[in-house]
Formats: sequence, C-alpha cells, structure tokens
Amino acid sequence: MKPRIPFRRFLSVWLACLAFTLPTRMTRAQALLAESPSPSDFVLAGGGGAAGISLDPGCDPAIVRAAGDLASDIERVTGLRPSVSQTGTDRRSPIVLIGVLGRSPLIDQLAAAGRIDATGLRGQWESFLIQAVPHPADGIDQALVVAGSDRRGAIYGIYELSESIGVSPWYWWADVPPPRRASLAIRAGSHRAGPPSVKYRGIFLNDEDWGLQPWAAKTFEPETGDIGPKTYARICELLLRLKANTLWPAMHGCTRAFNLIPQNRVVADAYGIVMGSSHAEPMLRNNVTEWTAPHESYNYLINREGVHAYWEQRVRENGRFENLYTLGMRGIHDSAMVGPATEADRIRTLEQIFADQRAILAFHVNADVTQVPQVFTPYKEVLDIYRRGLRVPGDVTLVWPDDNFGYLRHVPTPDEQRRPGGNGVYYHLSYLGRPLSYLWLSTTPPSLVWEEMGKAYDHGARTLWIANVGDLKPAEIGTDFFLQMAWDIGRWRRENLPEFLASWATREFGAAPAREIAGIMDAYYRLNFQRRPEHLQWWMPKEKPCLSALTIAEIRQRLDAFAELKSRADRIGATMPADRRDAFSELVGYPVTGAALANRRFLEGELAARRAAAAPEESAASARRAAEADRLLAEATRRYNEEIAGGKWRHLMSLEPADSQWQSMRIAPWVQPPPAQAEPESPAPPPPSAGSPPAGFSGFAETGGLVSIEAEHFTRKVARAGVSWEVIPGLGRSGDSVAVFPTTAAHVDPAQAAEKSPMLGYRLWLATAGEVAVTVDLLPAQPVADGTGLRLALGLDDEPPLLLTGGAEVGSKEWSQSVLDAKVSVPVRLKVAAPGVHELRLYMVDPGVVVDRIVLDAGGLRPGYLGPPETKVGF
Repeated sequence: MKPRIPFRRFLSVWLACLAFTLPTRMTRAQALLAESPSPSDFVLAGGGGAAGISLDPGCDPAIVRAAGDLASDIERVTGLRPSVSQTGTDRRSPIVLIGVLGRSPLIDQLAAAGRIDATGLRGQWESFLIQAVPHPADGIDQALVVAGSDRRGAIYGIYELSESIGVSPWYWWADVPPPRRASLAIRAGSHRAGPPSVKYRGIFLNDEDWGLQPWAAKTFEPETGDIGPKTYARICELLLRLKANTLWPAMHGCTRAFNLIPQNRVVADAYGIVMGSSHAEPMLRNNVTEWTAPHESYNYLINREGVHAYWEQRVRENGRFENLYTLGMRGIHDSAMVGPATEADRIRTLEQIFADQRAILAFHVNADVTQVPQVFTPYKEVLDIYRRGLRVPGDVTLVWPDDNFGYLRHVPTPDEQRRPGGNGVYYHLSYLGRPLSYLWLSTTPPSLVWEEMGKAYDHGARTLWIANVGDLKPAEIGTDFFLQMAWDIGRWRRENLPEFLASWATREFGAAPAREIAGIMDAYYRLNFQRRPEHLQWWMPKEKPCLSALTIAEIRQRLDAFAELKSRADRIGATMPADRRDAFSELVGYPVTGAALANRRFLEGELAARRAAAAPEESAASARRAAEADRLLAEATRRYNEEIAGGKWRHLMSLEPADSQWQSMRIAPWVQPPPAQAEPESPAPPPPSAGSPPAGFSGFAETGGLVSIEAEHFTRKVARAGVSWEVIPGLGRSGDSVAVFPTTAAHVDPAQAAEKSPMLGYRLWLATAGEVAVTVDLLPAQPVADGTGLRLALGLDDEPPLLLTGGAEVGSKEWSQSVLDAKVSVPVRLKVAAPGVHELRLYMVDPGVVVDRIVLDAGGLRPGYLGPPETKVGF
C-alpha cells in the first residue's frame, strides 16, 4: 500500500502543481496589440504623438462619449492624449475612424470599395469590425477603422481597443492600473466580433443596503446622498467595457427609485444602456419607494384604475428611451401578488394584467406592441402559477430564474424554445433570502456558472441574461465571467475552462504572477463551494444553535487548507508592485483573507467548545485563536473601507450580518459557543490488511472498508449516440465532477439504461461477497424536466442497474440543507456476488445531473482509496 501523505503537505504539493499547470492566455482583445510592430501595423501612439480619433458630425452621442474614453485610455497608457474630432473632414494622418456602417459616409465608401470587409456586419446586432486600412482617402496615409453594425457595436469596438492596450474593464471599479508603454501599435488585418450569443446581457444591483448605497451616499456621491447619476455613469461605463447592455437598477427601500432622480435615465441613455427592472417591478416601477398609497391598495382586483395609472405614468415618461419592460405583478417587495384568492383567480388576473400593460405600451411606445421588448420572470411562487397554465403572449421573453443559489429551476421546453419572444435567465451571484443569505463574499465558482448557464443556452435561453450581483464588489470575477459567456458562449468550453482564471489574472496583474493567482482563486472557489463563509453556522435562523456535523479531523483539515491558502495569497501580495496592491487587495487579498478568517473564528471556536472537557488547555488555545480571527477580520474589513485606494471604498464593505435586519434569513453574529459534551479525538484509521488491488483500479474495499471515489476518476467510459459523460473541471466539493453532454440529450428509459445510456465504469476490488451500501453525491441542481427529480442508474458489473432519484422541492427543508451543503446524497444498496474484481457502472437516465462523488461502505469506517490521485481540500 502507498504510504499516507500528511494532509498539509499534500495540499501544498497539489496547489503548487495546480498553479504550475495553469496556462496563461491573452484575451482576444489583448491579441490585437502588436508587441513588435511591423510596417503594416497601425501605430496608435508613439514618437511623441497619438493618432487622432475621427467621428462623423452626426455620430451618436453615446459613441462620441466612448471615443473620449478611448482617448483617456491611450493617455493612461502612454501619457499621450489623442485629439477627438467630429468634423467628418479630418485629414490628419494616421486617424482612428469610428462610426456605424450605413451611417458613416467614409466607412460606407471603404465598404463599397472593398477596402474593409463588411461581410456579415450590416444589419447585425451589436457587432463590430476593427481593421487597419492604408490610404483610405486623399491625404490620409493610414486609418484604423472601428465600424459598428449599430451604436453599441461601435462602442464595443472602441472598448475592445482599450482592453487591447492594457486597460482593464475594472480599471476604475477595482483600481487595476494599465501598464505604461512608450508606444502602441495594433496588428494589421481584420478583427471582428459579434453578434453576441445573448441579445440582452446585464446585471441587477440588489440588496445594496450594506454596501453600494452607503458608499455612494456617503463617499462617492454625497451631493446626491444616494445611488445617483454619478454612480450610474460609472456602472454604465463598466457594463459597456464588459460588452453588456442591460441594467436592472438598485431597488431596496434605502435607495431612491432610479426614476425618481430624472438624471439617472438621461445618463443611461447617454451611455446606450437598456434599462429594465426586476421581476417584482413591472413597467419600470419601483414599488418599494414609488407606491406611496397603502400597500393593500396595490391590488389589481380592487384598484385597477389606480394601479393602471401608476404604470402608465412611467411609460409616458420613459417611453422614448431604450427599455426592457417587465410585465406581470407581484407584491410591493418581492412578495406574492395580493388580491386573487385562488390559483385560477391569479391566472385570470395576470392574463388581464398582461393585456392592459401591453395596451399601455402600444399607446405610448409602439403601436405594434410585438416590437416592444418585454419580459416576464416567473420567480418564486409565480413559477408555480405559470406551470398551472398561465398564458404569456408569445412575443414576450420568458426569463427563467435559478433557485437563488445558482441552480436553474427550469430550462425552456421545445415549445417554449419556439416562442418568438425567446427565453432568458435571471441568475444569482448574491442573495438575500432563505434558508441563509450570501451577501458578503462572492464565492460562486465560475465552473458552476459555466455548467448552469451553458445548459440554459443549450436549451434556447438566448434573449436575456441578468445576474444579481448584489453590491457589485466583491463580485468582480463572477460578473466578468457571466458576461463573457453571454457575449461569446463558445469562448469558455469544458476543455479550456481552467484557463479562465489564468486569463483573468493575466489581464489584471500581468503574466508573471498570473499562474499563482489563478491557482489561489481556484482553491478559494473549491473550498468555499463546500460551505460559503456566510453559511458557517449549522442551524437555520430561529432554530436552537448547534455545532457542525464535521468531525474534529475534518475541522482541522479545513483550517489547514485555509491557512495554506491565505499564506499563499499573503506571499504573492507582498510581491505586488505598489500600483497594483490595491487591485490585489480588492480582487484577491480581502476575499481570501475574509474567507480564511471567517472559517478560523467559527471552526476554532467550535474546537474550543468540543475539546473543553477532554483537553482544557487545547480548548483555551482554540478559543484565543477564534477571538483573534474575529478581531483580524474586523481589522481587514476596516482596512478595505478606510485604506485601500486612499479610502475610495469607504462604507462599501460590511461583514455579514451587518445589522439585525432580515434575521429570519441571515446568519447570526458570531459568538464563542459554550462548552459542549466531551468528545473523544477520532483515532487515525488503521491501514488495510488485505493488500492493494491491481493497478488501474478506481479503489478497493476490504471487510469493513470505506471507499470514496471522485466521480472524475473513472476507469472506463462508453459513449452512445453522440452522448457521453464528461468531466467538468473545477466544479465539485473535493475535486471535479461529471455530467452528460450535450445537455440536450434525450432521456433514457431506466429499464433500457444498460443498453442505451452512456456509461462510466469504476474498477473496484471488493474483498468479500455480500451487500455494499453506495452513496452517490450529486450537485443540488434542478432537473431538466420539471417534476422528474435527478435521475440516474447504478449497477455492478452486468447486473441490471438500479434507478436512483435525488433532489428536493425548492423551499423544503431537504432542499435548504442541500444548497447549504452543495450536495444531494442518494443512497442505494448493491449485491456483491463474489469477492474480487468488479466494475461499478454509472448510467445516464436524464441529462443535467452532475455527479460529484461515489462512496462505497462495506460495513465499517476504514478508508482505503488507491485509485487516481485525490484532490480533496477541506471536508
């Protein structure tokens, strides 16, 4: 048998190997930059000057504004500021020529003459072309043409240039400085992008009470005393740099409604941002602060005229702007609609509401209401109403919600995919709600976003993607990845998914430290996927406090993992150049430190309680470490608010829970738990005595043995009809996971699984005959087909496989536990006919089931895993 490796040493080796193997890759924008310019490349700046920026006299103001940003970006990098001209007759050379195909005479001439390749650009949505053109017109030796198919296409082309020269989209929001260069050149050739994979792509600012609103009101925009036009201007710029186009504004009671500050909508229009509103805010109305009558009068059955007039006023005011109109009706603040008493009444009332709202839009926006962008989000209880027969007009986009914890509740059926209005997704990267909120650190792994949103796209959700990002910071990485997928669904695939963090780190911190930073953040997401920092209490609100279900050994293992992770982050942070230390603190240092210290105070505090009787001195030391972690966490948060970027982010960062509001859905303030009943230390398991299995086996169990197999450690794979199990890197509690691709694969009759389903095989050595208990750990995803549960089949050798069904109804106690634990455990018992070599076989029944781990228990607790190298981190 192989000797055991101490966990801490193993963790260090594994993390180092991970960092070494992660590649660094330029973004597509960065590939535009010519590091060693050739004569045919376009010199953007150098030799003491910068190419002028030229626009047509009638150019859209949003494009003109973005061109000014490009001039500022070039100055940030080189110290040279280009001139920006809007005369249309500029004959200086070289020039950056920006415009919209069909609206710019010079660009149209170049296209007509075949000087630029406009094939596929004309008439497209939000697409652009960047191409260097020699001698485009008399007196101009060279031009760099940025041609958009429409105004946002041109704007995205502008910001593509900005990113190519080293200006991060987060240069302001995360204080990422661009590298300084004496000159800039753009590669010759044609660079095109678009149309985007998803038509409308954006974010929802939400639960802003403890971060974004106090920061804007007290630090950034005190003249408004709220999230106002100055803040929204910065947010709109960020969205455009991330190639997004849609915003649902902040809407809690602490914030004045977006449209109560008239300049807000002017700013959004000036940037070219499409404004929408959340599932609970129909017709661009923020009911929390705009409905000033008694709440009970927000009832369409008894006050139809008053509610109708309330909606119509907003459409009359905002109808000339580019909007996405939310249809339907819920209560005042994310609550159920008041009035109708039965499900049939609710359906009847909502269908009448749809008709009345569309009549308002037809009158004030476009007589052909099918040309007005409209969405309906069946969120929470509304999804049940929809499933019971609610009819939504076919041109309205159906926006499907997740379960608030990152798992989609529904993917479009074939009939829904055929609707002209299309489908979308409302997805959470931050959440205030039951069973426990997560509002502090952003810990949803990009791999989960990839798995769930890729599944949504495969099933036709391609019209609108909105991510609830809370306060925006510190959700920078998740927001970035979500919007990258929405812009180009093919950019991140299963094969290159691990490269995302390396690409992100290269852009923000340069190539040299990128691999190490990517490895740190990968481990950060893996550890926190097991249990979010906001979910470290093991009881639900209003329940009696209790200790966790972890063993003492598991607690120490997790503490060791976080200590190692924080140590790595501290080491790389100390090497950061002075101008990048703020960015590192915001994007890496504080999230890693915060998660590590949160775990230390909870788990050391628990060790103190559990060891109080058996080891008083050890218990006291743990209590001191817990109290010190609590102090250090408060100090790290103070530093974020007061010192990073010279106090720029004062009042933005708050520990969870920041106050006593919403206690029924938030973690309790940390206190040292009282001493618990004496608990003996778990002895180290003895080594197996039956010898090792043959090479190439996934694992073995002797009499009384326990085998834990990471699902990705299969020894055989069988694909059928183009469908196969594949590994999803980075997604899992202790390693990776597996799922069936394509996600649109047809369901298989469980009785025919052995003959028709794709299969994974795991070779085992089982030392005795009898019965073995198997537990399959799944991610708590929702089934692709409503009401089926998470179904798969499991068998041993050629025996008929048994059907397994996991999952729980959203909102149930079982579901609550599963999303906090990030797993659904499905048990089954298999018969072992004889000792020796066996193959455990995993079969698909439904697509969309993500398998994380398989545990076999032959009756005892002694581990004996001898398959491929484990990658367990934490518990």
